[in-house]
Amino acid sequence: MVRNLPPLSALEMFEAAARRLSFKRAAEDLGVTPSAVSHAVQGLEVRLGLRLFHRDQHGLRLSAAGGAYLPQVSAALAALAQATDQATGRRPGGAVSITVAPTFASHWLVPRLARFAARRPDIAIALDTSRQVVDLAREGIDLAIRLSEARTTRGRWTRLMGETLVPVCAPALATSLGETGWPDLLRRAPLLHVTTTSADWDAYLAATGTPRGRLGAGLRVDSIQMAFEAAARGLGIALGRHPLVDHHLAEGRLMALPAPRVPAPTAYWLVDGGAAAERPAARSFRIWLVAEARAAASALPGRR
Repeated sequence: MVRNLPPLSALEMFEAAARRLSFKRAAEDLGVTPSAVSHAVQGLEVRLGLRLFHRDQHGLRLSAAGGAYLPQVSAALAALAQATDQATGRRPGGAVSITVAPTFASHWLVPRLARFAARRPDIAIALDTSRQVVDLAREGIDLAIRLSEARTTRGRWTRLMGETLVPVCAPALATSLGETGWPDLLRRAPLLHVTTTSADWDAYLAATGTPRGRLGAGLRVDSIQMAFEAAARGLGIALGRHPLVDHHLAEGRLMALPAPRVPAPTAYWLVDGGAAAERPAARSFRIWLVAEARAAASALPGRR
Protein backbone atom coordinates (compact mmCIF):
# COMPACT_ATOMS: atom_id res chain seq x y z
CA MET A 1 0.00 0.00 0.00
CA VAL A 2 1.45 3.36 -1.06
CA ARG A 3 0.70 6.13 1.44
CA ASN A 4 0.24 9.70 0.30
CA LEU A 5 2.61 11.23 2.88
CA PRO A 6 4.38 14.59 2.65
CA PRO A 7 8.07 14.73 3.66
CA LEU A 8 8.50 14.46 7.41
CA SER A 9 10.79 17.51 7.42
CA ALA A 10 8.05 19.60 5.81
CA LEU A 11 5.56 18.52 8.47
CA GLU A 12 8.03 19.38 11.23
CA MET A 13 8.62 22.83 9.75
CA PHE A 14 4.88 23.43 9.33
CA GLU A 15 4.27 22.43 12.95
CA ALA A 16 7.03 24.72 14.23
CA ALA A 17 5.84 27.65 12.08
CA ALA A 18 2.23 27.13 13.21
CA ARG A 19 3.28 26.93 16.85
CA ARG A 20 5.44 30.06 16.70
CA LEU A 21 3.47 31.91 13.96
CA SER A 22 6.82 32.96 12.56
CA PHE A 23 9.13 31.39 9.99
CA LYS A 24 12.09 33.07 11.68
CA ARG A 25 11.35 31.74 15.17
CA ALA A 26 10.48 28.30 13.75
CA ALA A 27 13.86 28.28 11.99
CA GLU A 28 15.58 29.14 15.27
CA ASP A 29 13.84 26.23 16.98
CA LEU A 30 14.80 23.77 14.23
CA GLY A 31 18.32 25.02 13.52
CA VAL A 32 17.62 25.86 9.88
CA THR A 33 17.17 29.06 7.89
CA PRO A 34 13.86 30.97 7.64
CA SER A 35 14.06 30.45 3.88
CA ALA A 36 14.15 26.68 4.39
CA VAL A 37 11.02 26.84 6.54
CA SER A 38 9.23 29.08 4.03
CA HIS A 39 10.10 26.82 1.08
CA ALA A 40 9.07 23.69 2.99
CA VAL A 41 5.70 25.19 3.93
CA GLN A 42 5.10 26.40 0.37
CA GLY A 43 5.93 22.94 -0.96
CA LEU A 44 3.54 21.38 1.55
CA GLU A 45 0.77 23.80 0.51
CA VAL A 46 1.32 22.89 -3.16
CA ARG A 47 1.25 19.17 -2.37
CA LEU A 48 -1.94 19.48 -0.32
CA GLY A 49 -3.60 22.01 -2.60
CA LEU A 50 -4.41 24.06 0.49
CA ARG A 51 -3.37 27.41 1.91
CA LEU A 52 -2.07 26.69 5.41
CA PHE A 53 -1.15 30.26 6.37
CA HIS A 54 -2.26 33.78 5.59
CA ARG A 55 0.69 36.14 5.17
CA ASP A 56 0.02 39.86 5.46
CA GLN A 57 1.40 43.03 7.02
CA HIS A 58 0.38 41.75 10.45
CA GLY A 59 2.54 38.64 10.10
CA LEU A 60 1.67 34.97 9.85
CA ARG A 61 -1.77 33.55 10.64
CA LEU A 62 -3.09 30.01 10.33
CA SER A 63 -5.82 29.56 7.76
CA ALA A 64 -8.91 27.51 8.60
CA ALA A 65 -7.33 24.56 6.80
CA GLY A 66 -4.04 25.07 8.62
CA GLY A 67 -5.78 25.27 11.98
CA ALA A 68 -7.59 21.99 11.28
CA TYR A 69 -4.40 20.30 10.03
CA LEU A 70 -2.14 21.39 12.92
CA PRO A 71 -3.49 19.24 15.80
CA GLN A 72 -3.39 16.14 13.60
CA VAL A 73 0.18 16.83 12.50
CA SER A 74 1.26 17.59 16.08
CA ALA A 75 -0.30 14.36 17.33
CA ALA A 76 1.29 12.37 14.50
CA LEU A 77 4.75 13.81 15.18
CA ALA A 78 4.42 13.11 18.89
CA ALA A 79 3.29 9.53 18.13
CA LEU A 80 6.28 9.02 15.81
CA ALA A 81 8.65 10.31 18.47
CA GLN A 82 7.13 7.96 21.02
CA ALA A 83 7.28 4.99 18.65
CA THR A 84 10.94 5.75 17.91
CA ASP A 85 11.78 5.92 21.61
CA GLN A 86 10.04 2.61 22.22
CA ALA A 87 11.67 0.90 19.23
CA THR A 88 15.16 2.00 20.24
CA GLY A 89 14.62 1.48 23.96
CA ARG A 90 15.40 5.15 24.51
CA ARG A 91 13.11 6.59 27.15
CA PRO A 92 14.29 10.11 27.93
CA GLY A 93 11.52 10.71 30.44
CA GLY A 94 12.05 13.62 32.73
CA ALA A 95 9.74 16.11 34.39
CA VAL A 96 7.85 19.21 33.31
CA SER A 97 6.88 21.99 35.70
CA ILE A 98 4.07 24.32 34.73
CA THR A 99 2.44 27.24 36.52
CA VAL A 100 -1.24 27.81 35.79
CA ALA A 101 -4.22 29.51 37.44
CA PRO A 102 -6.20 27.10 39.65
CA THR A 103 -9.49 27.50 37.80
CA PHE A 104 -7.95 26.76 34.40
CA ALA A 105 -6.00 23.86 35.90
CA SER A 106 -9.04 22.21 37.51
CA HIS A 107 -11.56 22.91 34.74
CA TRP A 108 -9.48 22.41 31.60
CA LEU A 109 -5.95 21.09 32.06
CA VAL A 110 -6.24 18.38 34.72
CA PRO A 111 -9.20 16.60 33.02
CA ARG A 112 -6.97 16.20 29.94
CA LEU A 113 -3.74 15.13 31.61
CA ALA A 114 -4.69 11.43 31.52
CA ARG A 115 -4.34 11.57 27.74
CA PHE A 116 -0.81 12.91 28.03
CA ALA A 117 0.05 10.34 30.73
CA ALA A 118 -1.17 7.54 28.45
CA ARG A 119 1.07 8.82 25.67
CA ARG A 120 4.13 9.63 27.80
CA PRO A 121 3.94 7.79 31.14
CA ASP A 122 7.68 8.38 31.57
CA ILE A 123 7.24 12.17 31.97
CA ALA A 124 6.25 13.52 35.38
CA ILE A 125 4.12 16.67 35.52
CA ALA A 126 4.37 19.18 38.38
CA LEU A 127 1.60 21.80 38.57
CA ASP A 128 1.92 25.06 40.47
CA THR A 129 -1.49 26.72 40.91
CA SER A 130 -0.47 29.59 43.18
CA ARG A 131 -1.70 33.01 42.12
CA GLN A 132 1.72 34.59 42.48
CA VAL A 133 3.46 35.98 39.39
CA VAL A 134 6.69 34.02 38.98
CA ASP A 135 9.89 34.46 37.00
CA LEU A 136 10.08 31.20 35.05
CA ALA A 137 13.86 31.08 34.71
CA ARG A 138 14.57 32.12 38.29
CA GLU A 139 12.00 29.73 39.78
CA GLY A 140 13.07 26.84 37.55
CA ILE A 141 9.61 26.48 35.97
CA ASP A 142 9.44 25.25 32.38
CA LEU A 143 6.09 26.57 31.19
CA ALA A 144 3.25 28.87 32.20
CA ILE A 145 -0.33 29.30 31.03
CA ARG A 146 -1.42 32.91 31.27
CA LEU A 147 -4.65 34.79 30.58
CA SER A 148 -3.83 38.02 28.77
CA GLU A 149 -5.10 40.32 26.04
CA ALA A 150 -1.76 40.09 24.20
CA ARG A 151 1.71 38.60 24.48
CA THR A 152 4.30 40.58 26.38
CA THR A 153 7.96 41.07 25.63
CA ARG A 154 9.16 38.62 28.28
CA GLY A 155 9.40 34.95 27.32
CA ARG A 156 8.06 33.13 24.29
CA TRP A 157 4.28 33.26 23.91
CA THR A 158 2.08 30.83 21.97
CA ARG A 159 -1.65 31.53 21.77
CA LEU A 160 -3.66 28.51 22.91
CA MET A 161 -7.27 29.67 22.65
CA GLY A 162 -9.54 32.64 23.09
CA GLU A 163 -12.41 33.03 25.52
CA THR A 164 -16.11 33.40 24.77
CA LEU A 165 -18.57 34.96 27.22
CA VAL A 166 -22.11 33.60 27.67
CA PRO A 167 -24.59 34.04 30.57
CA VAL A 168 -25.28 30.78 32.45
CA CYS A 169 -27.42 29.69 35.39
CA ALA A 170 -28.77 26.59 37.11
CA PRO A 171 -31.32 24.61 35.06
CA ALA A 172 -33.91 25.04 37.82
CA LEU A 173 -33.50 28.82 37.74
CA ALA A 174 -33.76 28.82 33.95
CA THR A 175 -37.01 26.87 34.21
CA SER A 176 -38.42 29.32 36.76
CA LEU A 177 -37.62 32.21 34.44
CA GLY A 178 -39.84 30.65 31.80
CA GLU A 179 -39.64 31.56 28.13
CA THR A 180 -38.39 35.05 28.85
CA GLY A 181 -35.93 36.19 26.20
CA TRP A 182 -32.74 38.16 26.49
CA PRO A 183 -32.37 40.87 27.76
CA ASP A 184 -35.61 40.62 29.77
CA LEU A 185 -33.93 37.87 31.83
CA LEU A 186 -31.82 40.57 33.45
CA ARG A 187 -34.89 42.01 35.12
CA ARG A 188 -35.95 38.65 36.56
CA ALA A 189 -32.77 37.26 38.16
CA PRO A 190 -29.75 38.79 39.92
CA LEU A 191 -26.34 38.82 38.30
CA LEU A 192 -23.32 37.22 39.93
CA HIS A 193 -20.16 39.35 39.93
CA VAL A 194 -16.50 38.31 40.14
CA THR A 195 -14.55 41.09 41.82
CA THR A 196 -11.28 40.14 40.09
CA THR A 197 -12.92 40.52 36.66
CA SER A 198 -15.38 43.25 37.61
CA ALA A 199 -15.52 44.77 34.12
CA ASP A 200 -16.83 41.59 32.49
CA TRP A 201 -20.55 42.32 32.78
CA ASP A 202 -20.03 45.93 31.65
CA ALA A 203 -18.12 44.74 28.59
CA TYR A 204 -20.66 42.01 27.79
CA LEU A 205 -23.68 44.30 28.03
CA ALA A 206 -21.96 46.96 25.96
CA ALA A 207 -21.00 44.44 23.27
CA THR A 208 -24.58 43.15 23.02
CA GLY A 209 -26.21 46.57 23.22
CA THR A 210 -28.05 45.53 26.39
CA PRO A 211 -29.20 48.20 28.89
CA ARG A 212 -27.36 48.02 32.20
CA GLY A 213 -30.56 47.47 34.15
CA ARG A 214 -29.81 45.73 37.47
CA LEU A 215 -26.11 45.43 36.78
CA GLY A 216 -25.16 46.46 40.32
CA ALA A 217 -27.44 43.95 42.05
CA GLY A 218 -26.44 40.43 43.03
CA LEU A 219 -23.85 38.44 44.96
CA ARG A 220 -20.16 39.32 44.65
CA VAL A 221 -17.45 36.64 44.86
CA ASP A 222 -13.69 36.68 44.39
CA SER A 223 -13.21 33.92 41.79
CA ILE A 224 -14.78 32.59 38.61
CA GLN A 225 -15.02 29.15 40.19
CA MET A 226 -17.06 30.57 43.09
CA ALA A 227 -19.36 32.36 40.64
CA PHE A 228 -20.02 29.06 38.85
CA GLU A 229 -20.74 27.34 42.18
CA ALA A 230 -23.13 30.11 43.22
CA ALA A 231 -24.88 29.94 39.85
CA ALA A 232 -25.20 26.16 40.10
CA ARG A 233 -26.99 26.65 43.44
CA GLY A 234 -29.53 28.98 41.88
CA LEU A 235 -28.22 32.24 43.31
CA GLY A 236 -28.26 34.11 40.01
CA ILE A 237 -26.83 34.42 36.52
CA ALA A 238 -23.07 34.13 36.07
CA LEU A 239 -21.09 35.22 33.06
CA GLY A 240 -19.69 31.95 31.82
CA ARG A 241 -16.37 31.73 30.01
CA HIS A 242 -15.69 29.12 27.39
CA PRO A 243 -13.61 27.01 27.91
CA LEU A 244 -13.80 27.22 31.73
CA VAL A 245 -17.54 26.71 31.92
CA ASP A 246 -17.66 23.85 29.39
CA HIS A 247 -17.58 20.91 31.81
CA HIS A 248 -20.30 22.51 34.00
CA LEU A 249 -22.49 22.70 30.91
CA ALA A 250 -21.63 19.14 29.88
CA GLU A 251 -22.49 17.82 33.35
CA GLY A 252 -25.80 19.74 33.40
CA ARG A 253 -24.95 21.74 36.53
CA LEU A 254 -25.30 24.93 34.49
CA MET A 255 -27.02 25.78 31.24
CA ALA A 256 -26.38 28.54 28.75
CA LEU A 257 -29.16 31.11 28.55
CA PRO A 258 -30.61 32.18 25.18
CA ALA A 259 -28.27 35.16 24.98
CA PRO A 260 -25.56 36.24 22.55
CA ARG A 261 -22.08 34.74 22.82
CA VAL A 262 -19.37 37.40 22.82
CA PRO A 263 -15.64 36.89 22.18
CA ALA A 264 -13.62 38.16 25.14
CA PRO A 265 -10.59 40.39 24.59
CA THR A 266 -8.47 37.92 26.55
CA ALA A 267 -6.90 34.64 25.49
CA TYR A 268 -4.92 31.82 27.07
CA TRP A 269 -1.23 31.81 26.18
CA LEU A 270 1.49 29.22 26.72
CA VAL A 271 4.64 30.97 27.91
CA ASP A 272 8.16 29.64 28.23
CA GLY A 273 11.47 31.23 29.05
CA GLY A 274 13.45 29.70 26.20
CA ALA A 275 16.16 27.10 26.76
CA ALA A 276 14.52 25.14 29.60
CA ALA A 277 11.39 24.55 27.54
CA GLU A 278 13.46 22.99 24.75
CA ARG A 279 14.31 19.97 26.87
CA PRO A 280 12.74 16.84 25.27
CA ALA A 281 10.18 16.37 28.06
CA ALA A 282 9.05 20.01 28.01
CA ARG A 283 8.94 20.07 24.22
CA SER A 284 6.79 16.92 24.13
CA PHE A 285 4.37 18.42 26.63
CA ARG A 286 4.23 21.73 24.76
CA ILE A 287 3.46 20.03 21.43
CA TRP A 288 0.73 17.96 23.07
CA LEU A 289 -0.77 20.95 24.90
CA VAL A 290 -0.95 23.12 21.76
CA ALA A 291 -2.66 20.28 19.87
CA GLU A 292 -5.19 19.79 22.70
CA ALA A 293 -5.94 23.51 22.80
CA ARG A 294 -6.45 23.72 19.03
CA ALA A 295 -8.81 20.75 19.11
CA ALA A 296 -10.76 22.18 22.05
CA ALA A 297 -11.04 25.62 20.43
CA SER A 298 -12.36 24.14 17.19
CA ALA A 299 -15.08 22.32 19.14
CA LEU A 300 -16.47 25.43 20.87
CA PRO A 301 -20.06 26.47 20.04
CA GLY A 302 -20.14 28.41 16.80
CA ARG A 303 -16.90 26.84 15.55
CA ARG A 304 -18.39 23.68 14.05
